[in-house]
Amino acid sequence: MAEAEAEAAPAAAAGGGGIGDILATAERDFLVRNSGEQVKISSIEASPVAIYFSASWCPPCRRFTPKLIEVYKELAEQGKSFEVIFASADQNEEGFNEYFAKMPWLAVPFSDTEGRAALDARFKVSGIPHLVILDAKTGEVYTEDGVEFVSEYGVEAYPFTPDRINELKEQEKAEKENQTIQSVLGTSTRDYLISNKGDKVPISELEGKYVGLCFVVDGYGPVIEFTDSLAKIYEKLKEVGEKFEVVAVSLDSEESAFNESFAKMPWLAIPQGDQKCEKLVRYFELRSLPTLVLIGPDGKTLNSNVADIIDEHGFEAWEGFPFSAEKLEILAEKAKAKAASQTLESLLISGDLDFVIGKGGAKVPVSELVGKTVLLYFSAKWCGPCRAFLPTLVKEYNKIKEKNSDFEIVFISSDRDQSSFDDFFSQMPWLALPLEDERKVSLKKTFKIRGIPSLVAIGPTGQTVSRDAKAQLMIHGADAFPFTEERLEELQKKLDEMAKGWPQKLKHELHDEHELVLLRRGTYGCDGCEEMGSTWSYRCDECDFDLHPKCALAEEKKGEEEEGKSTEEAPAGYVCEEGVCRKV
Repeated sequence: MAEAEAEAAPAAAAGGGGIGDILATAERDFLVRNSGEQVKISSIEASPVAIYFSASWCPPCRRFTPKLIEVYKELAEQGKSFEVIFASADQNEEGFNEYFAKMPWLAVPFSDTEGRAALDARFKVSGIPHLVILDAKTGEVYTEDGVEFVSEYGVEAYPFTPDRINELKEQEKAEKENQTIQSVLGTSTRDYLISNKGDKVPISELEGKYVGLCFVVDGYGPVIEFTDSLAKIYEKLKEVGEKFEVVAVSLDSEESAFNESFAKMPWLAIPQGDQKCEKLVRYFELRSLPTLVLIGPDGKTLNSNVADIIDEHGFEAWEGFPFSAEKLEILAEKAKAKAASQTLESLLISGDLDFVIGKGGAKVPVSELVGKTVLLYFSAKWCGPCRAFLPTLVKEYNKIKEKNSDFEIVFISSDRDQSSFDDFFSQMPWLALPLEDERKVSLKKTFKIRGIPSLVAIGPTGQTVSRDAKAQLMIHGADAFPFTEERLEELQKKLDEMAKGWPQKLKHELHDEHELVLLRRGTYGCDGCEEMGSTWSYRCDECDFDLHPKCALAEEKKGEEEEGKSTEEAPAGYVCEEGVCRKV
């Protein structure tokens, strides 16, 4: 569970005494409800008791609190003894009141700053959310990992003792050893799945089939792209008679969000909100999205995630089903043969789509690009690093075009709407694929585009000469053309010759603590201009500080960084850092 950093008070020993000794102070013998009612600590008969360290400003807390409320209410409905005490880390009373208003349990008064600090110190709270569960009578701490246990096991973890948690873990171990499709998908009260038409389909109908468990969440870009590809493979496998079914495992908290995404899926699903969905996240140790777990006809897990295989091979992945070692070897050989026969036409022509566009949407036949070195530029206006890189790319493009007419760039956009695409493309002097063009998906899969901006260089024969032309361009500028290994070797030899005339050590105003030493390096980030560097660096090992020779010797200033600033945000499923926007 993610934790927000919180300042811990001086540590003191946890445990000792009953709940009264732990919660009461010399000045206060009560707790409060969100109605303002005071409750005597001595009147608390529930056991176990959980002390919930949390705050309204903490995103992980806001995500966990609804789950804790759900468990609290469910235990109350079952007549089980349990109480929660909120110990706020809020910075003002307004934030406390707004947050506490949603909680059905008790709290240490916000005004008792010393009392809350004492609890922090007693339980050595260093991050929130933090949930300490203890015996109310003796003060014995059952666990300080309450957040993890409540998140993973819900009410099943009750009474949250070490023995109960160990029992649950042993049960899970036994379940995996004796796994069946019914134990994976069903519960004691539900033996069916649902279709997007509302039909109930018995889980028994999936016995003897391969079953893919597809973890989904509405509005998450990578999942949407993956399920679109999976749907085509699903239909093809059905067409050729494979016994294959897919079951959606929803991670949506809102039923409306689930219904909207599920309506587009041709397969079955576990009902939204079913606790089995959360259990499967833990059971299969979900680490990333998209994830497609493959269950065999015997109900055993064959592969914990075949999403990467489908992502890599696209629609053709169906030929590798059910993704055994032998089948995957065949897929790899086919991919290798396809790469060897690659041409610009095979990349950019699909059916009637045999053109790219210029300004004003003018169609330019792909045939006019054949025989040229073509850079495929994967980018988007919403991506800050893309906006920052664009001026550099335009400058180097113009330099290359002045000397080489057999060169072009094709913009492949990840923008979300036409106006963003049009605005960004208007700043580019090259060509593009239309925004909604279906060829974009296959190109991203072919070149395994995981982050933008990205530049792939296609040579005059149609073969890929570089999958990272951006780094080459950032390091060598227009001199990197035509981006071949031979050209890079030539440039490296040239740099080595130049380095013979550079000083071995120097001082620089950007790092006046130590001398910078000229060292041979691999790829690095320059701490001066914040651009990529390679081969040679003026470096301080002690401070992990690098400068391009051009920055160190000429003290060039950082350029055009303001181009990257904007209020536009990355869409769901992407994070932008260190000069690249990547899928999460």
